[in-house]
Amino acid sequence: MTRILINDIGRQLANHLPDIESAVLTTMRSGQFVLGPKVSEFEIAFADYCGVGHAVGVGNGTDALEIALRALDIGPGDRVLTVANAGGYASSAIRTCGATPLYVDVDESTMQVSVTAFAKALELRPHAAIITHLFGKLAPIDHLISMAEGTNMALIEDCAQAHGARLGKRSAGTFGVMGCFSFYPTKNLGALGDGGAVITNDPYLAEKIKSLRQYGWQAKYQVTRSGGRNSRLDEMQAAVLLARLPSLDKNNERRREIADEYRHGIRHPYIRFPDRGGRSDVVHLLVIQCKHRAALRVHLESNDIASDIHYPQPDHRQPAYIDEEILLPVTEKLVSEILTLPCYPAMTGSEVQRVIEACNGFPIHDI
Repeated sequence: MTRILINDIGRQLANHLPDIESAVLTTMRSGQFVLGPKVSEFEIAFADYCGVGHAVGVGNGTDALEIALRALDIGPGDRVLTVANAGGYASSAIRTCGATPLYVDVDESTMQVSVTAFAKALELRPHAAIITHLFGKLAPIDHLISMAEGTNMALIEDCAQAHGARLGKRSAGTFGVMGCFSFYPTKNLGALGDGGAVITNDPYLAEKIKSLRQYGWQAKYQVTRSGGRNSRLDEMQAAVLLARLPSLDKNNERRREIADEYRHGIRHPYIRFPDRGGRSDVVHLLVIQCKHRAALRVHLESNDIASDIHYPQPDHRQPAYIDEEILLPVTEKLVSEILTLPCYPAMTGSEVQRVIEACNGFPIHDI
């Protein structure tokens, strides 16, 4: 029996291989590898896809978050509102800027930031917020934007898992002042290595981001902004992303189809699905809840089905940052129950059915 992986990148690339090989070969022959025409072409195409005025390619998704914060002059003494269940990437960017994360709890039914907790945290007057569209579903971004009106808090969207997610006619990353993307190979729009981008409708912020991604230069070797770094999307990755972008919506739709099959097919009393679905969900990860997670993982493994946990440790309980005074009861409850099942566009129907049958066959008497 062939093992079912969480994410088979090789199979996903297979359908795009001729276009990718052609794009890479053309770039190799061009002799331009850093901030050349392919990066500019991708920035224009991705901005158009998202429906914004500007996209700026950077080295990776975490750099995108950090540079977005620095573009807002976030630094020591500032507090940035975020969640603690999203893998630590926002926390890393906030701390690298010298700022302090202001963690808020999440909603158990969606695993996204809690609107109630968000409203309460606004009373502490954070300087900025990073709202993560976790697992591919948009957070309640329209409500959050409305609640933040009249405050001085800038809202940044972490769209690393939400390429192509939409609410009405608007795409992930277009609600806040900036949207930050990762193009890590496992993402819905993935490169063949690291890559990222920041999108915005603000031309001043776009120019600032371009400067900060390259040492804070205004012109070559002329540093006019502090906090700059070397974080540039390279030509090869831009060429790959250009080749894969036209298939993004089709692949997202296949992810939704698989997720729907799971929801309708898995009927086990110990397995629960969070509230998800619709065009606002591009199903980057298919995450379920199970109070008997360890036993379920063993059962799936016995059926040659991989699983994973996204994420096993909340940010405020990481050894480097542990803070016993921070209480996030829903976040900590979810961490003990969440489990990720295989879900990617190249999965076959028979593989999806194998996962469904294995989940339904999870023996209750062994628990």
